[in-house]
Amino acid sequence: MSPMLDTPTDAELPTLVDIWEAAVRATHHFLPESDLQVIKPLLREQYFPAVQLTCARDNTGRILGFLGTTEGMVEMLFVDPACHGQGVGKRLMRHAVDELGATRVDVNEQNPQAVGFYQHLGFVVTDRSRLDGGGRPFPILHMKLART
Repeated sequence: MSPMLDTPTDAELPTLVDIWEAAVRATHHFLPESDLQVIKPLLREQYFPAVQLTCARDNTGRILGFLGTTEGMVEMLFVDPACHGQGVGKRLMRHAVDELGATRVDVNEQNPQAVGFYQHLGFVVTDRSRLDGGGRPFPILHMKLART
């Protein structure tokens, strides 16, 4: 069964932070613990308020992953590592593209699994930044949906 999509409540934001942390620990092996601890409080304070959040839920209402978009850009996509490879991220991205008009995403170059995921969905690399948005030395690939 395909996950249900909806908007998380403010009370559910700690769950999103937990999913973010678990997903980052599972996929962002290049990110030092000190950076993770700097970024974590910024999720609630700055990052979540700046995007339109969509969460994917199983049939019991448990949040499996979430997406944050703004102005045609996927700003964040994180899935509970226990749900990786089960279509949750794909479902969220199809919603972002088909319903929210997203055509762009930035991804850490050092996360080849994510790069491949977005390429599989039709995104192509259009540019590269040496530093991430926080000025850290983690190169970012700028990707755009290739129209066919």
